[in-house]
Amino acid sequence: MTLLHAKLNPPLSHWQGKYAWIVGASSGIGRATAEALHAQGAQVIVSARDADALHELAKGRNGFVVVPLDVTEPETLAAAKLKVQACVDIAPDLVLYCAGRYLPQRATEFNLLEMQKHLAVNYVGALHLLDAVIPMLLEAGRGHLALVGSVAGYRGLPMSLAYGPTKAALNNLAENLYLDLHPLGLGISIINPGFVDTPLTAQNSFKMPALITPEEAARHILHGWKQGQFEMNFPRRFTRWVKLMRCLPDSWYFSAVRRVTGM
Repeated sequence: MTLLHAKLNPPLSHWQGKYAWIVGASSGIGRATAEALHAQGAQVIVSARDADALHELAKGRNGFVVVPLDVTEPETLAAAKLKVQACVDIAPDLVLYCAGRYLPQRATEFNLLEMQKHLAVNYVGALHLLDAVIPMLLEAGRGHLALVGSVAGYRGLPMSLAYGPTKAALNNLAENLYLDLHPLGLGISIINPGFVDTPLTAQNSFKMPALITPEEAARHILHGWKQGQFEMNFPRRFTRWVKLMRCLPDSWYFSAVRRVTGM
């Protein structure tokens, strides 16, 4: 096996009896991934601010545990950690951070408060979760941490002033986590979707190329974990080109983005 195709994480393929904690499970990718894992036999702990949506997800189905929290409030995460520990043997087998905020914004309409809200949910919230779960995973000597980023984190894009930088930060964070924690037996992955049909992307007024459903996104994610991937980006018919554009000289990149988007 070449380095290019090497498995960077222990493969996750057998979910029967495993515990997954998904933060941001009330809608979109998080909810679809929770349902996909549950369908494969996992015990799924679902968290988000919207407790009603979580209870609706779990209603009438064994194998779901509802633990509401607000990622911007560390005290609710600390309380959630205690509830999770009461369910699992030392630590969950998988922790997925899928909480996110997105509001289209351009620098000509700069909104500092909205920039700070994106930072609080998309990045600082992930740090709050890591603070809670990394000690658990290190004690167990196993487990997998996954963060949901976006191809918007690869390079600057129109309407992504608040969102893109937070996703770029998650990509860098995941690489640092991998370097530090993989040698200690933990798996780390970063998930960079293209356009997925969720309540967040419903705000976009432009045509979204290669738009996929949350259920299709969940299938890509579970396949990536099964393959031991570090980074997952999908659908590849779209994301391969976005990823390649990171290699363009700046002048070529800015020209191409303006030509494609008209912005």
